[in-house]
Amino acid sequence: MFMNFYTKIPDSLSVYFQLELQKYRDNYALGELQKAWGHLERAHIIGQRYPFAHSYVHWKMLLFGIRIKSSNEIIGQIPRLLVGGVKSFVGKVPVGNPGGANVPSLKSFEISEDIKEIFREAGLN
Repeated sequence: MFMNFYTKIPDSLSVYFQLELQKYRDNYALGELQKAWGHLERAHIIGQRYPFAHSYVHWKMLLFGIRIKSSNEIIGQIPRLLVGGVKSFVGKVPVGNPGGANVPSLKSFEISEDIKEIFREAGLN
């Protein structure tokens, strides 16, 4: 289904990552682009510490930018796609960053309480 591209995520967290990607696809198919994008951002926050997941979400964000013909998103996602996974690999991600080109790529953000709860439930405080 996802080509096992993000299998490095712990199983306890993978289910939440997969759920956000499914919600992205569902909302995108319904034409609810704002909601769809929000789920990509949530998937980014959940998976950004894991190189394959991090890169996969940036790939999906790049494709989203292409599909909606957003030159800002396309241009913004290319460097994120190239270095995001590397930053995850070395443990230098800006925690809570939603990953879109509309925010500084190196800025950390407060993680929402519901996502903090996901990390707690997954045993990854």
